[in-house]
Amino acid sequence: MEVKDFDYELPLELIAQVPLEKRDSSRLMVVDRKTGNIKHQKFSDILSYLHQGDVLVLNDTKVLPARLLGEKVDTHAAIEVLLLKNIEQDKWETLVKPARRIKVGTIISFGEGLLTAECTAIGEEGIREFEFSYQGIFYEILDKLGSMPLPPYIHAKLEDKNRYQTVYAKEEGSAAAPTAGLHFTNELLDAIRKKGVTICSITLHVGLGTFRPVKVEKIEEHQMHSEFYQMSKETAEILNHAKKNHQRIISVGTTSTRTLESIMQKYGKFQECSNFTDIFIYPGYQFLAIDGLITNFHLPKSTLVMLVSAFATREIILNAYRTAVKEGYRFFSFGDSMFLTTDINA
Repeated sequence: MEVKDFDYELPLELIAQVPLEKRDSSRLMVVDRKTGNIKHQKFSDILSYLHQGDVLVLNDTKVLPARLLGEKVDTHAAIEVLLLKNIEQDKWETLVKPARRIKVGTIISFGEGLLTAECTAIGEEGIREFEFSYQGIFYEILDKLGSMPLPPYIHAKLEDKNRYQTVYAKEEGSAAAPTAGLHFTNELLDAIRKKGVTICSITLHVGLGTFRPVKVEKIEEHQMHSEFYQMSKETAEILNHAKKNHQRIISVGTTSTRTLESIMQKYGKFQECSNFTDIFIYPGYQFLAIDGLITNFHLPKSTLVMLVSAFATREIILNAYRTAVKEGYRFFSFGDSMFLTTDINA
């Protein structure tokens, strides 16, 4: 299967540059993943498509202000460092620009020495490992010196950094937001609970895979970058009960989906665990965990388009995307949403 098979034409003006004033006022395309039938709604209408007994799974990861601007201590050359993954204690995997300037032993200073980092290992394509040194609490210093790592296709300034967080973000560690969750408000979540839907959380810290394009021609040759996930005992019990009783499990976002599918693949059931996953889901994959998926509109030829194509079909997804372009939907992180399910008659 070739990467070009997951391409589509997208006018640049449809790439959302800023979030809407109200989170749940975005548009919602409801797509029957078996028939391809489409309905156009507002995101707040998701309530009509969720039923008593459903289980909604959220990714409660919290985006770090992970982009740091510093300078080499010896030459004062400007360096940008994006934190990707906490390896252990004060050691981090990062993406560096310009990476060619950074060798093992290179020291970078941020905030006039408030934070320093020494390169301890070199990886491919701009990856560097750093050990950070500081006085105080790392995340407080990061909050002071860092900025939100918005995707490269967003050029507008984000006025309120909380708009690149879900309202339920809790576990710090992501280099990007699980954007399908940005549409939910606390009021909408309360209304969902009142309808008899159980809401539970997992954690997957979004890392390098978000920033890396697929560079191979055959998708089977693409290697996903690993990301940390965890599931609590409480969530595992809720999901196992749902499976046993044939209740729908609806995943909010591709990150939640990859976590749930990774756990089911590894254990054959849901259970309390933490690990790293590099699962790559593309057409032909047999889903074990989820029955519905709430997701945004993704970049052409991306692994995320491949994932949603696996959950429906490539033809259904590409038709939905062509329809979204025709109807003027907003795309990507701050854009509109899609609900892939069956029997879309609310």
